[in-house]
Formats: sequence, C-alpha cells, structure tokens
Amino acid sequence: MTSHPLIVAIDGPSGSGKSSVSKAVARELGVGYLDTGAMYRALTWWCLEEGVDLDNQAAVAQAARDLPLEMGTDPAAPGVRVSGREIDQDIRTTRVSEVVSKVATNTAVRPVLQQLQRELMARIAEETGGVVAEGRDITTVVAPDAHVRVLLTASEEARLRRRSKELHGHDEDHAVEATRDQIVRRDQDDSTVSQFTEAADGVTLVDTSDLDFEGSVRAVLDVVRATAARA
Repeated sequence: MTSHPLIVAIDGPSGSGKSSVSKAVARELGVGYLDTGAMYRALTWWCLEEGVDLDNQAAVAQAARDLPLEMGTDPAAPGVRVSGREIDQDIRTTRVSEVVSKVATNTAVRPVLQQLQRELMARIAEETGGVVAEGRDITTVVAPDAHVRVLLTASEEARLRRRSKELHGHDEDHAVEATRDQIVRRDQDDSTVSQFTEAADGVTLVDTSDLDFEGSVRAVLDVVRATAARA
C-alpha cells in the first residue's frame, strides 16, 4: 500500500480485541506481527521463575535488560520464547495475570521494553514489508510516527463478555464476574502509566462494541486503506 514498510500501531483497553484483530489484520496485509503485551508477561514469568522480587523495581528493570526473549512474528503462530523455552501458555496463566501489572507499571521497566519494541518493529517491517504492533503506548510512545495508529475500544460489558468466552468458554453472568478483576483492575493499574482510553491526536478510534470479530477486522482494515490512500 505504501512504498515503505507499513507500520500499523494498535492500542486499547483489555478485552477490546487488540490481539485477535491485530493478528488478523497482519495476515490480511501479509506483514509481520508483534504482541508487546506478551513482552511484559514474559518478563513477569521470567522474574517469577528466577525469584526476582516484583516489588523491587530496580531488580525487575535489570531483569528486563537481561531477559533472553525471542518474539515470534508470524501472525498465524506468534510464539514467545525465553531461553529457548516456549512459554506461550505459561504467560497466560492466572499466576502471571494476577501480578503482571506490577511489571507493566514499573516506570524503570517501560523504557527498556519500549526501546526493544521499537527495534523489533523496525526489524520485522524490514523483513516482511510491514508490521502490525499492538499493546500499551504503541500509538503514542513507542511508534507515534506509525503510518496508521488505531485505538481499538469497546464497552466494558462487551470486553468482559469477550474475555469471559476466551477464558471460560462462555459468557454467563458468573463467568463474566470472575473475569471482571482481570479486566477492570488491570486497566486501572495500567492507566497510571499509560493513556489508552482516549485517542490521541492523529489516532483513529474504532469502537467494536457492536461489531463481531470479522466486522472489527474490516473496520481496522478500512482505516489502514483509507490512510494509505491519503499517503
């Protein structure tokens, strides 16, 4: 769509569909994919494995600098490895989910991982002709000059039900309530260090509250194509 590698940055609150939509958009565009949220989860898992005190901000920041991380960039199968071990499932466990905010809100950690994210995005874009990167701060701090910047959002109810289906296989009321802490508390914690509830200047807001998955993907692709047409 452009003469240069296409950079697409997608941010949004928990449960808004960032990951699934971003992977589908990357597949449709034929470019690479980067899940930056998984990087914070991988660091959290590594600290737990290595016995690093998550309340020791300096120690966690050093762990971020030492982290032997490999991020898969194929949107069809984006794996995460630490020291050669696949940890895709490990980083999605309750054990990690309950404490990842301690790492994600560590102001000494964020600049370390943000710089790594910039480097990975540049490499992926060079290798595949573009990249769709999703996660906190992508549209404002990590890649403010991305060709396309999208804030993907949805109502709290829609986000809770989506994440409930993902975690529990259904969205009955008791499952939704069991999911509430992961969604609401995580967003409250992350909002202390990152702005992802309102679209910054130049960022396009895409509300998926009333859209199914395919509609959400089409909506983001429409933004990408409209932006490319203006370039």
